[in-house]
Amino acid sequence: MSEKMPPYCNDYLNRSRFTTREVMIGSVGFGGSNPVRIQSMTTTDTMDTQASVEQSIRMIDAGCELVRLTAPSKKDAENLQNIKDELVSRGYETPLVADIHFTPNAAEIAAKIVEKVRVNPGNYADKKRFEEIEYTDESYQAELDRIEKKFTPLVLLCKEQGTAMRIGTNHGSLSDRILSRYGDTPEGMVESAMEFLNICRKHDFHDIVLSMKASNTLVMVQAYRLLMATMSKHGMNYPIHLGVTEAGDGEDGRIKSAVGIGALLEDGIGDTVRVSLTEAPEAEIPVAQKLVNKFSSNNNYTLSGKVDSLPYNPYAYQRYETNNVGKVGAGNVPVVIADVSTIDDVKPSHLFGYGYLYSVPLDKWNLSDSAADFVYIGNKALNFEVPGTLQVLCDWALWESTYKARDGFYPIIDRSLLDKMGADQSFFLRHDATDSDVAFLQKYRNCVVVLESNFSNKAQVYRNIYLKFAENNIKNPVILTSQQDSSDVETFQLWTSSDLGVSLIDGFGDGIWLKGNVSSQIINATSFGILQATRTRISKTEYISCPSCGRTLFDLQETTAKIRAKTSHLKGVKIGIMGCIVNGPGEMADADYGYVGTGPGKIHLYKEKEVVRKNIPEDEAVDALIDLIREHGDWIDPVS
Repeated sequence: MSEKMPPYCNDYLNRSRFTTREVMIGSVGFGGSNPVRIQSMTTTDTMDTQASVEQSIRMIDAGCELVRLTAPSKKDAENLQNIKDELVSRGYETPLVADIHFTPNAAEIAAKIVEKVRVNPGNYADKKRFEEIEYTDESYQAELDRIEKKFTPLVLLCKEQGTAMRIGTNHGSLSDRILSRYGDTPEGMVESAMEFLNICRKHDFHDIVLSMKASNTLVMVQAYRLLMATMSKHGMNYPIHLGVTEAGDGEDGRIKSAVGIGALLEDGIGDTVRVSLTEAPEAEIPVAQKLVNKFSSNNNYTLSGKVDSLPYNPYAYQRYETNNVGKVGAGNVPVVIADVSTIDDVKPSHLFGYGYLYSVPLDKWNLSDSAADFVYIGNKALNFEVPGTLQVLCDWALWESTYKARDGFYPIIDRSLLDKMGADQSFFLRHDATDSDVAFLQKYRNCVVVLESNFSNKAQVYRNIYLKFAENNIKNPVILTSQQDSSDVETFQLWTSSDLGVSLIDGFGDGIWLKGNVSSQIINATSFGILQATRTRISKTEYISCPSCGRTLFDLQETTAKIRAKTSHLKGVKIGIMGCIVNGPGEMADADYGYVGTGPGKIHLYKEKEVVRKNIPEDEAVDALIDLIREHGDWIDPVS
C-alpha cells in the first residue's frame, strides 16, 4: 500500500469496540450499542418449506438471531414467503436473510419478502473464468458503469422496502476484473466491496452490513482491518459481519474460526458473527456464543499512551526477526511447550498426549507430526531419558544441581535470578507482559522471553511488548502463553486461540505455551491447531470445507469425514471440499486439490484452480481424489 491509512481500530493498546451505525434488520438492531449478534445459515433445500422451517426453528431455539437461506433461483426466492409465513404462524419472527449468488432477479424478489439480502460483489454482476484481463482506465470505468446499471435496481428496491443488505466479499470469488487489477489480495477484497457500497451511497441507501470472508485467516484479518481503515478514511461506520469461510469441522473448524474472528473481536471490530462449521447449523450457535462471551470480561489491563502507527504492516504478514536460542526464533518454526510440572512422578506415558509414544519392548520413542518441542518439568527430576528431539525446561535450582552440564536442558527463571546467568548462557525468562521495561534484554541475547499475563486482553498487552521490542531493537525470541481455567474443552480451544492468534498473525511470537484444566491431548492439539490456523507451522492436512447450505449437492459432513479418514496423514496438503460450484474453485482459493459438487451425484475434481476430472459418480469420487493426489506426487502411504 502506497498511501498512509488511519488506524483500523479505536486503540491499538486498549480494547475498545468500534462504534458503527445501527442497522435495523426487521425488529433486531445490528451495530450501534447492540450486542454482537449471532447468526447462521440453513443447509436445507429452500424449496423444501417444512425442512427449512424445522431447521430454522432449531437454530432460533439455540440462540440464532438471524437466519440465512440460499436463494439460487427465482423459485427459491419466491418460496421464502412460505417459509416466513410458516415461521410466523408458529411464533417465530426472527429476521431472515436471502443469500444471493449470480441471480439479481432472485435478489429483487427476495427483497420484497425477507428482512435482508446478501450479495457477493464477485459474482452478482460478474462471471469468474480465471482470466487475466488488461484494462485501461476507460475500459475499467465502463465495467463499473455496467455493474452500477445491474445493481442499482436492487439498491432502490431495498431502500423502498426497508430491506437491509449485506455486501459480502469472499476472498475466493473475487471477479476476474478485480483480480486483474488488484490481485488475490485484501486490497482487492476491499475494493470489490467499495464499488458496490459507493453505488448504495450514491442513492442514499445505508442499511448495509459489510463482510470480508476468507478461509485463510491471515487474509481474512488483513482484509477486515483494511476495510475498517478505509471506512475511517471516508467517514463511514457500517456494521461488520465476521466469519472465516470454509473453516471446516470439529476442533480444526473451531480453532480456525476463533483465530480469525477472535483476532478482530480482540480489537473491537465486529457486530455480528457466524461460525461456519461443516456441521448442523444449530451446532454453530453455542460455539459462536462461547467465543463472543470471552469479550464480556472486565479483567482488562489498561495501557497508557496513544499509538497512532505500528512498526509493522497490519495488512501483510511478516514475522518479526529474532535471534536463534536453542532452536527457538530466527528461521525456526514456532515451538510448542508441554507442561508436566504438576505431576509428581513423570513417566514416559505422560508425554503421550504431547505426541511422544514410548515402546517398552523396543525401548524406542515414536513421534507424531504434532510432537511438542519442549517439556517443562518444574522442580522434579526425570528418571528416564527423553527422546533427543525433546528439549527440557526446569526451574533454576534443579538445573543448577542436576542438568547444568546436559545439552538440551535449560533453566527457566524470573527476573530476580538474572544475576545467576552468564552473558553467554541460554535460558528462558518469565516476563510479566504488563511490564513495559524490556531494554535490559539487550544484555541477554541468549534469553528466550516467556510472556505471561492473567489479563483477558492479551492481544493488546502482548502487542505493547511487540512495540517495545521494535522500539528498543530487541531480538530475543518470544514464547506466548495463555492459561484458561475452564474445564470445558470448547471454551479452552476458543479462548486460547483468540488470545494468541492475533499476535501470531502480526508476526510476533516464536512459540506458544498453553495451560488449562483439560487433557494434555487437548492442550497439544490446540497448540498445533493455533499454529496451523495462523499458517505459522503446518503439522497436518488442512481441510477447506464449506458449512453446507441449500445449494449443496452431496452430504458434506459424511463426505468430509470420508476424505479426512483417508488423507489426514498428508502433512501440509490442502484439500477443498465444496458443496456446489458457488463455493467451488474460487472459494477454495489456495487449496492444492478440490472436490466440488456440480450436479446430483456428480463431482468435479480440481488441481488448484483447474478442473481436471469432470462428472465423476459420487461413490467413486473419493478414490478418484486419492488417485489424483498420487498422480501429482503428494501421496504418501499412512504408517500402520
